[in-house]
Amino acid sequence: MRRLTRLTWMGGLVVGCTVTPSPRDCACEQVEPGLEPTTEPVAKPVAASDRAVPEPAQLGPRLRILGVAQDGGLPHIGCDCPRCDAARSDPGRASPVASVAVIAPQSRGVWVVDATPDLARQLDMLADVRELVVGGVDRTPLSGILLTHAHMGHYLGLAQLGYEAGSADAVPVYASARMVEFLATNAPWDQLVRLHNIEPSVAEPGGSVALGDGLTATPLLVPHRGEYTDTLGWYLAGPRKRALYIPDTDPWAKWELDIDAALDGVQLLLVDGTFHDGDELPGRDVSEIGHPLMVDTMERFADRLGPQFELWFIHLNHSNPTLDPRSPQRRELEQAGFVIAEVGREYAL
Repeated sequence: MRRLTRLTWMGGLVVGCTVTPSPRDCACEQVEPGLEPTTEPVAKPVAASDRAVPEPAQLGPRLRILGVAQDGGLPHIGCDCPRCDAARSDPGRASPVASVAVIAPQSRGVWVVDATPDLARQLDMLADVRELVVGGVDRTPLSGILLTHAHMGHYLGLAQLGYEAGSADAVPVYASARMVEFLATNAPWDQLVRLHNIEPSVAEPGGSVALGDGLTATPLLVPHRGEYTDTLGWYLAGPRKRALYIPDTDPWAKWELDIDAALDGVQLLLVDGTFHDGDELPGRDVSEIGHPLMVDTMERFADRLGPQFELWFIHLNHSNPTLDPRSPQRRELEQAGFVIAEVGREYAL
């Protein structure tokens, strides 16, 4: 037996209830003991049924933001900087590691890009669009996973699908040839392959993966440090719009591919916003940082912004001042027309 659950995301806490004929009678306002209810959650409740008039993105295929933080999450381990301190005291300021979901509502398909260390929590954030197993563990919790590369924030969550945890049943995983080989030949990931918890397949750049409801995912090889694997971005296209998701990349000067050509037909660029500027990294050579600075990205793409093109920053390091919505850097960014991705926000595809 399966059921649908109404989901409310309240900072670091997900609360929900079984959908009933009278959903307003359901006790959905509970919070974890010891936590005060937050009046300004990091995202609006994501279930369409929580709104009298669903937003356009919720009427068809769409993507949903599941996290905006760099690999270490927010708050970051061992850090008491102002942003991490705020995230510990106010769950609305916290964020899981960067990831997006692609939702195919007609076929009940739910895909995620990257399996982050927060995968279990991010699956809870998709309870309103997943078919949930009642009274047991869902062995096929996702339609599939699209991986970008083998840095910790992007694939460690695969372990949650293994023998010691979810013991998943052949969840499709699409990745580059080097990533597929890495999973098959290195512990503990090779056990997931042997036990068929995951079924890795090579996604060739330029080739498309069908996700259902007219949705496709197409990999794009991007430059980024490759200690273990190469790095992919993903085009996520639907009947209405096309997005390009690049959570990690080298600075734009290191691109051999024409980025403007790569953006042809793209209405949304979700892109690496790890660092705002060089002031976050005192004593380091900015030219050696393996990410484009936000200030450089804004200068590079300012002329593209308009009704047919949006740019949302994602994958923000805990040092990034734009994580503070009151910071002058955040105000300047938003006044220029750029966006910091927010957990729970959706975009029609």
